[in-house]
Amino acid sequence: MAVPVTLPETRIHALLSNERRQATLDRLSRADEEISVSDLATFVAERESGTSPPPRDVRESVYCSLVQTHLPTLEESGVVVHDADAQTVRLAPHAEQLRVYQEVVTSFGVTWAELYRGVGIVGLCAVLGSLVGAPGLARVDPLLWTSLALVGFAAVSVYHLWSYRFSLLG
Repeated sequence: MAVPVTLPETRIHALLSNERRQATLDRLSRADEEISVSDLATFVAERESGTSPPPRDVRESVYCSLVQTHLPTLEESGVVVHDADAQTVRLAPHAEQLRVYQEVVTSFGVTWAELYRGVGIVGLCAVLGSLVGAPGLARVDPLLWTSLALVGFAAVSVYHLWSYRFSLLG
């Protein structure tokens, strides 16, 4: 089977258009090694059902669709390697091409969106706390809190750009 050198954008969007494939890629991107298809099915079923452990019928349905549809589709595109005999799966090198289209995670495990949101919420709480006279926060001028929040955003932005400098430079 010939694997394309570069996945076309339309193919990437087609691969990521299914929630089970997204969940599969999410789980595999967090694994340091190959995982069993059974464990993967349990993860996807837990995500879909919102319960742990997931109901048996949901887990079986997910398992069947992974084995019959989603893993072959991802393998055909060179995104995963599925060993049908050992019933294991792992990311393939072409999976890296999909990362740009998925939510990007920082090196310490939170998404960039969560990090920016956290800096914003902390800054907003500090400014509002100062304005309403909250103990401790009111001792600092709201303008200083605002300035510190902006410096926080700038620091996170510089770190974000530095972390992805090689992908930005081509």
